[in-house]
Amino acid sequence: MSGEAMRFLTPDWPAPAGVRALCTVRRGGVSLSPYKSLNLGQRVGDDPAALAENLRRVQGVTGLPSAPEWLQQVHGQSVVDLDLPGPREADAAYTRTAGRVCAIQTADCLPVLFAARDGSAVGAAHAGWRGLAAGVLEATLAALTQASAPGTEFLAWLGPAISPAHFEVGHEVREAFVGPDPDAEIAFIENARGRWQCDLYTLARRALARVGIEDLYGGEHCTYAETQRFYSYRRDGQTGRMASLIWIDPAA
Repeated sequence: MSGEAMRFLTPDWPAPAGVRALCTVRRGGVSLSPYKSLNLGQRVGDDPAALAENLRRVQGVTGLPSAPEWLQQVHGQSVVDLDLPGPREADAAYTRTAGRVCAIQTADCLPVLFAARDGSAVGAAHAGWRGLAAGVLEATLAALTQASAPGTEFLAWLGPAISPAHFEVGHEVREAFVGPDPDAEIAFIENARGRWQCDLYTLARRALARVGIEDLYGGEHCTYAETQRFYSYRRDGQTGRMASLIWIDPAA
């Protein structure tokens, strides 16, 4: 894979001209198995030299204005303002500063990117089932709204995540959503084993709709099924991570 050209997913959404966003895929890097090849996961056991080269390649091909602001993701609802100093233990981040890159790492969980329609702010969230149940998407939008001018509108893009066909969960996961919101049952289908196939995309769309985001895009990939394109923790166990990145272009 290391000899293959680097490719990315680019959100198909009507973001302002000055907002840039992308999601890496697993091709085009130098990491060896089980991380091959464009692993950007900082805490999965990969060779630090390979990680550094992978990031260098991403920055060179995409023209990132700065290194991504990596988070220590903890499957919660904390949101950090990247324009302020402080710890980066959180599952979402936002910025109003041009050239600062919000970054989320995933390998089945759902990355969600946010952009203000006027281009004044961007954000990113890591939304596994625990984060979704805790309200990470609602918390991210609340932080963005508080930091923006009154009346600012936002749109969101749902990056690649595991699809319901491959995401089997237990009763405790279903109850975490259906308990407080009985209508969330539409995101769960009982299987022959008496467990549930969970639809992260549907749960995310419901959460975003509740807080007034009507312009939603993406949500059509499956990290588990698209084996040559995406990393999947549930499929492979020890594996790499994709990165979903969003920033305001300082040259715009």
